[in-house]
Amino acid sequence: MRTKKLKQFDPKHAFKSKLRKGDEVVILAGKSRGEKAKIDSIDKKADRVYLAGKNLNKKHQKPDLNDQAGGIVDIPLPLHVSKVALVDPKSGKATRVGYKTEGGKKVRFAKASGQLLG
Repeated sequence: MRTKKLKQFDPKHAFKSKLRKGDEVVILAGKSRGEKAKIDSIDKKADRVYLAGKNLNKKHQKPDLNDQAGGIVDIPLPLHVSKVALVDPKSGKATRVGYKTEGGKKVRFAKASGQLLG
């Protein structure tokens, strides 16, 4: 019987995201479909994004020395990067991201409106 060889993370072939921390995105799939949120962090190894206050899961937390009360707490779960899209600053709808050079610098822009992204 053969065993699968585990793939190691190679930063050279890592996922290249056009999204950045702090960008406002719209959720395209799941129970929060259509809602807007800001990106808290990006996990490049797993191609996932963590959103502020969205995709929450309830966890039953046992009381311990740090958390005396315990109980049920909300924990944010990551979403795959393909399930979110950047919000166009002009129209407020989902858009794709492009790159162009302005004044010798590479800048991001919204493809739907052509407006520069911060």
